[in-house]
Amino acid sequence: MKIAIIGTRGIPNHYGGFEQCAEYLAVGLVKKGYEVVVYNSHNHPYQQKYWNGVEICHCYDPEFKMGTAGQFLYDLNCIRDVRKRKVDVILQLGYTSSSVWGWLLPGTAIVTTNMDGLEWKRAKYSKPVQAFLRYAEKLAVRYSDHLVSDSVEIQRYLKGKYNEDSCYIPYGAVAFNNPDVSVLGDYNLENEQYDMLIARMEPDNSIEVILDGVIKAGLDRKFLVVGSTDNDYGEYIRAKFQFHKNIIFAGAIYDMGKLNNLRCHSNLYFHGHMVGGTNPSLLEAMASNSLICANDNRFNRAILGTDAFYFNTAADVALQLAVTVKSATCYKQLLTNNMDKINTIYTYDNIINSYSNHFESIVYERVKATPQKVLTPQITFSLDH
Repeated sequence: MKIAIIGTRGIPNHYGGFEQCAEYLAVGLVKKGYEVVVYNSHNHPYQQKYWNGVEICHCYDPEFKMGTAGQFLYDLNCIRDVRKRKVDVILQLGYTSSSVWGWLLPGTAIVTTNMDGLEWKRAKYSKPVQAFLRYAEKLAVRYSDHLVSDSVEIQRYLKGKYNEDSCYIPYGAVAFNNPDVSVLGDYNLENEQYDMLIARMEPDNSIEVILDGVIKAGLDRKFLVVGSTDNDYGEYIRAKFQFHKNIIFAGAIYDMGKLNNLRCHSNLYFHGHMVGGTNPSLLEAMASNSLICANDNRFNRAILGTDAFYFNTAADVALQLAVTVKSATCYKQLLTNNMDKINTIYTYDNIINSYSNHFESIVYERVKATPQKVLTPQITFSLDH
């Protein structure tokens, strides 16, 4: 079986959650005997044609010149290429800029789409953009043969909104068991003497609320912000908080070893994501033995349950910062419970097997539904006597 994965900027991951998922999933599927091609932006740092047995197809991506509009053309270029290939399944990760081209997806392949979170709810988008994203969501449902939900909440939403069933497959994470405190020296930090967040600089990640809470708490403890500030909102955040000596802007960090250590050795890890399904960065925090304070919404609660703290306001953040000490005995069970979830539920083996079972099932379903040609015997009449 040959599988094409579209909808990401490419692998190995240099960007975010979908790329991380595609990286682990593609390699895992190859190890199980599948042929896999992943579509990469033409300017992705990795330029070879294969990566760990996964075929890489680079397509022209004009986002660097055109901004958001370039994403639509990149997705179009990927779909135009996949139409030329003989693939059994197309796994589409997300739909924001690809669903308008859904009518071009090849009918010979089975299209299954991971619907991600409720994109149209994101605060960074204007009302017209939110309206477009609602329409794009509808198109994605229309042009997909099957749907995947990374959260039970998204699964419920799709059933209620479109009366469509979807296959629940969350993201995964790898338990981090090799802490190295020396990494902290690169950032002038000390073990459990700092708090932190990792996020893209976007309004719906609660970054301003969290940092307002840091200022409100007035503690003499460092706060590490990991994420690129090279966008309008990032520049606004940096300008607002740049004179607070305890807030450290570390920029984007893609080295998983460094990230795991920073999470692991922090006192309190803040997860401010307000919209979405099973967020990969939250699972990675759990896998890094982080003590977590998350934005209070149903998506985060579906994963964390009672094994975390929650906030809505800057005052909530300030209170947690003032009273929470990770080393306290009473918090050990929260850490243990979250790590158990990583080791039993959110494992990449589970995710890879779930996608494999999903692909086998939908291909079998199509084969079973395809009318088979009936061969009639050739009868020859002779006029000879």
